[in-house]
Amino acid sequence: MRAMILAAGRGERMRPLTDQMPKPLIPVAGKPLIQWHLEKLAQAGIRDVVINHAWLGNMIEEALGSGQQFGLRLQYSAEPQALETAGGIATALPLLGEHPFLVLNGDIWCDWDPAQAASLVQQLALRQCLAWLLMVPNPAQHPQGDFLLGTDGLVHDQPSQSPNGFKHTFAGIGLYHPKLFAHIPTHQPAKLAPLLRQAMTHDSVLGSLHQTEWIDVGTPERLAALEGKMAARHQTK
Repeated sequence: MRAMILAAGRGERMRPLTDQMPKPLIPVAGKPLIQWHLEKLAQAGIRDVVINHAWLGNMIEEALGSGQQFGLRLQYSAEPQALETAGGIATALPLLGEHPFLVLNGDIWCDWDPAQAASLVQQLALRQCLAWLLMVPNPAQHPQGDFLLGTDGLVHDQPSQSPNGFKHTFAGIGLYHPKLFAHIPTHQPAKLAPLLRQAMTHDSVLGSLHQTEWIDVGTPERLAALEGKMAARHQTK
């Protein structure tokens, strides 16, 4: 299986930290945020990883190189300007292959184990779905949530589609079949949510609820909170 880390965002809410450094390279507990993702992927046995980048992307390539130091094979999908999530994935498809692949937002922290991806891909095939989404309880900054997770494991957009579902927040971790992006032009901006909502109308999106550690490291305050959590964890060891 191959994976992709989304790292093309400008990180406006993290300024001035991101004026001179791309957000994925901001250090957390002594190493770049993106490195935590890379190490977890390597531990899970996922070796081929694609990273897209735009703002100060050359710094990401210089810092991570070929990925050999992590036991990975890294490839880069450079974007002159950020193409949004679906546009970035569609542009990188030639590097991702013809089978379902794992995608992680580069600016999140989560203790979900990527080793689960292999069995989830089997579920996608068994239920003929195009995507699987990791859902989390709604954080304070996003109380309304994103999608409904039904008791049947399907994700829906409207309450009428899943009257017994509960609305949760999309964690920024998902598995996608390349077919989901078949009609998205390369090198053009495109959002992921409309594609997912369209697939949901055909019962083609699965989901799982993750209730332990997850944080969207989108602001200096949340970065500080994560640093505090990591420091506390280190002290208890």
